[in-house]
Amino acid sequence: MTFDYLIVGAGFAGSVLAERLARDAGRRVLLIDRRRHVGGNAYDEHDAAGVLVHRYGPHIFHTNSREVLSYLSRFTEWRAYEHRVLASVDGKLVPIPINLDTVNSLYGWSLTPEELGEYFARQAEPVERIRTSEDVVVSKIGRTLYEKFFRGYTRKHWGLDPAQLDASVAGRIPVRTDRDDRYFTDEYQCMPLHGYTRLFENMLDHPNITLELGVDYRDVIGSLRVGEIVYTGPVDEFFEHRFGRLPYRSLRFEHETYEVAQHQPVAVINYPQDRPYTRVTEYKHLTGQSHPRTSVSYEYALAEGEPYYPIPRPENAALYARYKALADATPGVHFAGRLGTYRYYNMDQVVGQALATYAKLRGAPSWVHVA
Repeated sequence: MTFDYLIVGAGFAGSVLAERLARDAGRRVLLIDRRRHVGGNAYDEHDAAGVLVHRYGPHIFHTNSREVLSYLSRFTEWRAYEHRVLASVDGKLVPIPINLDTVNSLYGWSLTPEELGEYFARQAEPVERIRTSEDVVVSKIGRTLYEKFFRGYTRKHWGLDPAQLDASVAGRIPVRTDRDDRYFTDEYQCMPLHGYTRLFENMLDHPNITLELGVDYRDVIGSLRVGEIVYTGPVDEFFEHRFGRLPYRSLRFEHETYEVAQHQPVAVINYPQDRPYTRVTEYKHLTGQSHPRTSVSYEYALAEGEPYYPIPRPENAALYARYKALADATPGVHFAGRLGTYRYYNMDQVVGQALATYAKLRGAPSWVHVA
């Protein structure tokens, strides 16, 4: 059979493009994924205990883009949810990002917001030029809180000291002087009512989409007749690592079920200090599911394995630039998604990028932008 498009990868990028090309443009699309499920890392399923879990760690939807929310709302209803995270520091569970309650609880103080701002200013170390994640943090709140909250967690998660990482890593995490304990402050914060997998199944339910799972791109490309390719896998893998491998961090999850209704007070607890794992997630907080048992995952960062996080360092950006030049010069192939463009995106940003890519494929101006 002949297809107008072969799309490699059934995560957000590939699935959005498959849906738009099939439903809006009337194209025949073959969507493949080497995993045996849709949804990419956002895939969720009911475990053996009947608890809905995210197999690849917590995925919390948040966005400031009404367009992205409106698009996804075609395929799911939503459950309101604002994400809150605690950090286990010096034997206490305190809010992260750091806020007024974090510092007061940690030290037994009763500072006002103004006094906390003054405390941060006294602790801050002047940095002439902000280049690294360490620079970002110590220039805002000083070295003591940096050591307690950031350095250990960063070293576990990235396998590198914050002084070795681009400023953008720590720049994603705010520091507050008020009591706002929300992890995100986006205008729209919610979770798909029936889970992410259902959202993807609804998105891909179209006669112009042929879905094949457990299929590797290289095993089928020689036997297909396709017009163009959308590739959302690792860009260096597409080119057989011609210039060397792009570095990624991977993850390993240990899933456990407990005979209690609730294991911890919030969905996620970070462990920047004395545990080998980086965080523990209890999924019922995210899903709103009522169940007499609960399931959690313990998350460990790894140097090898499935690629999750592009590592933001100047030398890696330079290596990617070589692959991007090669990708731009490859006719009939379009690269999208985190892995295809070697960039860490939130889910809404991946959706926005996919919609913008579709607009280009259709020859129309992009109608959505997610910073």
